[in-house]
Amino acid sequence: MSRWPLVPAGRPVRAVLVGCGGMSAEWLRCAERVEGLEVVGLVDLHEPAARARQQEFHLDHAVVSHDLDAVLQATRPDIVFDCTVPEAHHDTALTSFQHGVSVLGEKPLADTLPRARAMVQAAQDSGLLHAVVQNRRYNQNIRRVQQFVQSGQLGTLTTLNADFYIGAHFGGFRDQMEHVLLLDMAIHTFDAARLISGQNPLSVVCHEWNPPGSWYRQGASAVAIFELSGGVVFTYRGSWAAEGAPTSWEGDWRVVGTHGTIRWDGGDQPTASVVRRSGGFLSELEERELPPAAPGARTGGHEGVIRDAVRALRSGTEPETVSHDNLHSLAMVLAAIQSATEGRRVPVDGGS
Repeated sequence: MSRWPLVPAGRPVRAVLVGCGGMSAEWLRCAERVEGLEVVGLVDLHEPAARARQQEFHLDHAVVSHDLDAVLQATRPDIVFDCTVPEAHHDTALTSFQHGVSVLGEKPLADTLPRARAMVQAAQDSGLLHAVVQNRRYNQNIRRVQQFVQSGQLGTLTTLNADFYIGAHFGGFRDQMEHVLLLDMAIHTFDAARLISGQNPLSVVCHEWNPPGSWYRQGASAVAIFELSGGVVFTYRGSWAAEGAPTSWEGDWRVVGTHGTIRWDGGDQPTASVVRRSGGFLSELEERELPPAAPGARTGGHEGVIRDAVRALRSGTEPETVSHDNLHSLAMVLAAIQSATEGRRVPVDGGS
């Protein structure tokens, strides 16, 4: 029996989108491509922003307002798409749950761990779906890396390294955020480390700084070392104020096991170098091509996550990015921020 009310096959899944800033356009483009999904409402504190999205995407029948309660009452949707800023996720989710509406939200899950746990508990108490758009999990090439690790061909996993260097000139709220890299972007890479390794975080040491020339107010660069379960160590180096030689948005990865290594630059050609014969000063190695993502693997970026949520509302199948699991990824971010702030090693507690 499903944890949440199921939407019958005979009608579309009805969605209200909250927060009509820059990211909302991507959500609405994806929603147009998902069969059986209808956007019935648009909400933004600055109502003209919602009306602009209504016109842009020809959502003539959608209810538009600055008042989430009023739109939820008028439209009785099945799900809220939460595209608000991180500090608004908690109130948006709890308001939605009070109306009996499930939530699929932008990352990060919340701006603090206590608020995230309160959201998870409220969803469970209400019997509603609550998931997070960790869209970079839904990349066919990270699925190839994950599959190869799971196949055992690398032996026992020991080390993950990820570099992320992009000079991203967003403008807007990110320029003024505290811990902008860690809070707004690093969660993608941290969550990817959990996906690839199949392990959860135990502790972190992190150093954060704002490099000379940064156009951000605070925290555009960071280095972190995580201890994961299973004896795996994950290192992260990143900056959002690094001009020149950018990595991909997926990062540049080295995945090391006892029998070999995967290199992945975030593009379409992850490669594996594995031990063919050992015993000399250097082992004899062979290159292996990573197989394609398995049929049915979760792919498709934002659209893939939205499709999973729609499927969950029809079938009761729990999405991979359900909030009680995503707590572990958020906990990595917040523990890294605490470590950087306090200058010490910090345990990571992602339990709900």
